[in-house]
This record gives sequence, C-alpha cells and structure tokens, in this order.
Amino acid sequence: MYLKSDYKCLKTIKKLTKMLLYLHIPYCDSKCHYCSFNSYVDKFDTRKAYMEALYRQLLFELERFGAAVQSIETLFIGGGTPSTVDPVLYAPIFDLVAPYLHRDAEITSEANPNSATPAWLQGMRELGVNRVSFGVQSFDAEKLKALNRTHTPQQAKEAILTAHALGFAHLSLDLIYNYRGDTKTLLLADITEAFSLPIDHISAYELTIEDGTKFAATPQVRQENDTLAFFVAEEIRKRGFPQYEISNYGSYQSRHNQGYWELKEYIGAGAGAVGFLSDTRYYPATDIGQYIANPTTTSEEKLSAEEKLTEQVFLGLRSCTGIAKDILPPPLLQRVMLLVEEKKLTATRTHLYNPNYFLSDEIALYLLT
Repeated sequence: MYLKSDYKCLKTIKKLTKMLLYLHIPYCDSKCHYCSFNSYVDKFDTRKAYMEALYRQLLFELERFGAAVQSIETLFIGGGTPSTVDPVLYAPIFDLVAPYLHRDAEITSEANPNSATPAWLQGMRELGVNRVSFGVQSFDAEKLKALNRTHTPQQAKEAILTAHALGFAHLSLDLIYNYRGDTKTLLLADITEAFSLPIDHISAYELTIEDGTKFAATPQVRQENDTLAFFVAEEIRKRGFPQYEISNYGSYQSRHNQGYWELKEYIGAGAGAVGFLSDTRYYPATDIGQYIANPTTTSEEKLSAEEKLTEQVFLGLRSCTGIAKDILPPPLLQRVMLLVEEKKLTATRTHLYNPNYFLSDEIALYLLT
C-alpha cells in the first residue's frame, strides 16, 4: 500500500526565526525498557543542585548564542521526565529566560501521566508552559507493563483531561507500535482512545532496539511488521490529523520540532542535551555529578558543509520541511529532478517535497551515495 503524506506544513504555523531552547531533565521514576536517553532513577537528591547548574549553563549559553529580547521562538523541556521536578525549581529558569522568549513562544514540557499531578500541571501552567506532551505509549495495561511504564491507562486519561481543564492550549501524546504482540486490533484501540481525548497532536513511534537498553538483550520483542506503520498512519490521518513528519501528526504542528528539521540554531542545556550554533554542536557532560560541578564545560563537534547538507536532505525528506533547491549542488539537484520526473518527489519553485515519508531514508541514500 502506498501512503501519501501531508507533506506541506500547515499554513497557520508561523515561520520560525532566531533560535530554539531545549532543557534536559534527566530524572525518571523508572527506566523504560526501550529508553536510550540520558536518564537516572537513583539521583533524585541532586535535583535542586541540578536545576541551579542548569541556570548557570543557561546564563553562559544565552551569551554564547547572542540571545536578544524575544529571540527564542520555542522552549522544549524534555528528558528523562520533566514532571519529576517541582515547578518551584523551574521558576528561576523561567524568570531568567522570560525576556528572551518571543511573545507567542511555544513552550512545551514532556510529562508522564503518573507524575503529572494536578498540582504539577497547574504550577507549570502558571510558569508559562502552553503545551504538554504526555508519554502514554499505549492504553493497554499489559503492554504498558511489558514496556516498564509505571502509569495505568486510567492515569493517562485523567492527566490529559486535567491538563485540558487547566487551560493548556495544546496537548500531545506518544504511542509506540511494533512491540511483540501488537495487532491492528490493539493499535486501533489505542488510536480510538487517543482521539476520545482533547488532544491536537500524536507522535507514533516504531519500537527500535537501542544498545544499552533493557530490550537490547531481547531484540525479538520488536516485531518486523512494516504494514503496521502504514496502518497506524492511515488510521490517525483519517481522523483528521495530517502527517507532517514520519512519526508526527496533528491539527497542530510542533514549531519546536519543525525548527530542528529546518536545522535552526538551538541552545541545549542540561546533562545529555545538545546545542547547535552555526556549524558546531555543543555537548554538556552527561553524568549528573560532572554536570553539576561544571555546567558550562562542553565538548564540540564541527560539522562540515557536506555533513550539514546530508542532515538537511535526510530531515527534509522525512518531514513537511522539504529541501530548499538552492542548497543543492548542481549534480545532486539533477538527480533530485529525475525523481520529480518519476513522481517520487514533488517540486515547487523553491522546494522539493517527499509525499511518502516512509520512503525517506531510501531516497536519501539513493541521492547521497
């Protein structure tokens, strides 16, 4: 089955300028069996010191990036589990960045249903968060247990309903598919439940097995069923959420995500975060103790022009961002236009778009090798 994506971004989304800001919170009350992110379940006593170190790094990064008044278009708090940190500890950081945030900045926090209590949600709302992304993954209790998620289906529903009642402008949830035992019936039940809730965005991720995770010892927990990707996409799309990236759908499109795909500059603060300025990536320490001791010490990675182009091609083909024609050297542009003639890509005067995100990696490899 050939599935066409909604490869053009929604017209209502304003074009990003300047920079993005990402804050990494590395605390979790449990480690999901599939998780490869920098997170810890045994260092909660360091939270206050960590947030103070985060403040110190931000002071440094705002100067390094030349941040100006209203120059930060989006702020994203990820993890880990941001809902394991009390809003009181976030307050100094929000005070620090307030002058730099654009007046209509998208401010997102990830949250887990079991720790996103009404008090936590209210506290973050008062700080200025206007979008919450909930790590739901499934509404099937047995699947949640197998993934080592600590919330129940009922907690997920209650957390989202509470956030809606508190007035958050945008709500999103994550789903995972291609776990062993996933069927169209189970996934359809997940999608149906999701659409019964007041959300405007879904991220649907195929389970991947990463080195260093619990599932790495049992890779057979991931089932090889390519048809489920098409099934999940079709079921979400036909309920009114356009697909704007290989894993993302919504009547609202995350401006922060789009900023990454457009390779915009972004401050990355926290243990395990990544920042990007011009042609350089900055990596703070991943160890919490080392980060607290030296939050402004980062390692650097220089990207060559070829490496940047490769990323722009891969990211553009996987999302509604597309590829600007003027960044392509003539030989590569000629190869791309052949794909346009074969109707595998579409073209406007300035950009090229991929109508089927599930073929993005294959097309990128064809173009770049």
